[in-house]
Amino acid sequence: MISRVIILLTTILLTITLVACGHQEATEPTGAAWVDGERLAAADSEPGNWMSHGRTYSEQRYSPLAGINEDNIEELGLAWSFDLNTQRGIEATSIVVDGVMYMTSAWSIVHALDARSGEPLWTFDPRVAKEKAKHTCCDVVNRGVAVWQGQVFFGALDGRLFALDAATGKVNWEVATLDASLPYTITGAPRVVKDKVLIGNGGAEFGVRGFISAYNVNDGSLAWRFYTVPGNPELGFESDALEMAAKTWNGKWWELGGGGGTVWDSMAYDPELDLLYFGVGNGTPWNQQIRSPGGGDNLFLSSIVAVRPDTGEYVWHYQTTPGETWDYTATQHIILADLKLDGETRKVLMQAPKNGFFYVLDRTDGELLSAENYIDITWATHVDMETGRPVEVPGARYEDEPFLMFPSYLGGHNWHSMSYSPDTGLVYIPVLDIPANYGQPDDFKYNPGVANTGTHGIVGSLPDAQAEREAMRALVQGRLVAWDPVAQKEAWRVEHKGPWNGGALSTAGNLVFQGTANGEFVAFAADSGEQLWAFPTQTGVVAAPTTFEIDGEQYVSINVGWGGAFALVFGEFVQSDSLPAVNRVLTFKLGADGSLPPVKWKPAVVFNPPALNASEATLQEGFGAYQDICMGCHGLNAVSGLTIPDLRGSAYLWDPRGWDEVVLGGKLRDRGMASFSDNVTPEQSAAIRAYVIQQAHRGKALTEAK
Repeated sequence: MISRVIILLTTILLTITLVACGHQEATEPTGAAWVDGERLAAADSEPGNWMSHGRTYSEQRYSPLAGINEDNIEELGLAWSFDLNTQRGIEATSIVVDGVMYMTSAWSIVHALDARSGEPLWTFDPRVAKEKAKHTCCDVVNRGVAVWQGQVFFGALDGRLFALDAATGKVNWEVATLDASLPYTITGAPRVVKDKVLIGNGGAEFGVRGFISAYNVNDGSLAWRFYTVPGNPELGFESDALEMAAKTWNGKWWELGGGGGTVWDSMAYDPELDLLYFGVGNGTPWNQQIRSPGGGDNLFLSSIVAVRPDTGEYVWHYQTTPGETWDYTATQHIILADLKLDGETRKVLMQAPKNGFFYVLDRTDGELLSAENYIDITWATHVDMETGRPVEVPGARYEDEPFLMFPSYLGGHNWHSMSYSPDTGLVYIPVLDIPANYGQPDDFKYNPGVANTGTHGIVGSLPDAQAEREAMRALVQGRLVAWDPVAQKEAWRVEHKGPWNGGALSTAGNLVFQGTANGEFVAFAADSGEQLWAFPTQTGVVAAPTTFEIDGEQYVSINVGWGGAFALVFGEFVQSDSLPAVNRVLTFKLGADGSLPPVKWKPAVVFNPPALNASEATLQEGFGAYQDICMGCHGLNAVSGLTIPDLRGSAYLWDPRGWDEVVLGGKLRDRGMASFSDNVTPEQSAAIRAYVIQQAHRGKALTEAK
């Protein structure tokens, strides 16, 4: 309690100082997390704070702090840790303002901590119904909060937007941002621009129409909404931009769940141009031949869109993947910078979306300045600079035959934050290098509320032969790439043990920090990629670090906890290396020597399947239904990543009635397993169970053979 009072008093005193320095008018309220537009626009004058998701409106994730640097990094040690008491993915970037840290954990739980000591100040749990996990493609994660004038804003998984009192954690207001009867979710962090809280949503595969909304910070009233795909043309259009976009669609996409195009992650803002930029996701379903028969670019799917933050008025767009058909979203991290190109300083926007190309655009008007592939890709040869369109290779759209794609639907780069260092001129990209096989489904029927990819689930599965699986595993790679956006080429790379490594942070100390999937927090030299320091985190790391300063002492902090799409789906490639889901905030400073308590357990599967009596036809039916409906949480070919129980070890394999009570009756809804009675017939439920039994026998045989 004494520590809490000291922090609040310190915050008030610092706010008074900021008033005197001109950061806000003296007549305005003061208190915890008192951040406004002027203060954010001048964030570089306060390098000790991390006041927004990417530290500044430009989202560069670069810190001018250099107290921790390449010369003293070996002295960095653990100052404190805070247990988050969840066992699902941790993806949040912490916000640190005036000595207080604000962050979220799984299930949208918010924590405020003393940033110096890790002492908890308050916790807020929005109590999201666990069965909402049914509508998450990629874990029950949350990427953080935004702060503004004494309030903490965050979006809960179930679509509610909250404004909390920054000093107490009490609710000031909450608003439903979406129709709760539809399979929307929120996992992204909000941003605040000009007294408006900006929030998007997820759920494209599950059947929704994407949009981004702006809410007034004082009362949560809706200021504007920008839909990213047109609705039914017979009902009219919300804007001229959507009327334009509708000309790029065919068929009746609005009857297949709304078209998709969710704005589930990236945003950036340029105060000088007064432009808000956001990225748009994939279509519903992925397969364009089903979604928009006859083709079309399908705007604004897979696009970067610029609007006016006061009104949501459309200004320009650039589409990275016209007519996308592979889940190649453009929701990946957007960075704003000023680069010298051909002797001229240009205001640019940079993005490395899923499709494998690194784009440099003029952020004033969306002009394409350059685009080169940052990984080896198989679906296109290059981007045509005159049209701005990727030049696709024959067969890439898998019209007639399956096509092996690099990158996969997880992309060459996913949500994991990049970082741009103005010192080195390099962008640091957490790169994924994973293949996926795409094929046309035998028969597609829209199934509301579950993932509708429009692709062949069995074609996209793993081969049955273990030797072939091992060969596939060798293709699954991950690395940290330092990319020169001016020369459009790689400067250096660090190969990791596998993919799905954390976001990056660069600093003026010539350092790049990144957490890894195999349980380390690492510092590299920003100019060369040399590894300088590492700390074992006891769990995989997917979030991005932050750094801040208190009383002249620099800290570096990372939120750790293995999870997300790759951890759930690609169990075959992560299970043997699985680490416990020990979710924490870890904060470091020079001279500290803290340690973590030992972890005495390791997740594993105990195989004890009943006899397999199903016919080959039943097993094939179960295989297809499993891949279409269950794979997103329980893993390809029924091999879990172990953050969710592996069904091959389930006791319900012995109990057909109990199995149906779970799958159809929702018996375990309070643990995240909702009823699928609207999506799965009793016959399909039995077939899925038979398929899992078959895979349990396969897993048992492999285990016994070792």
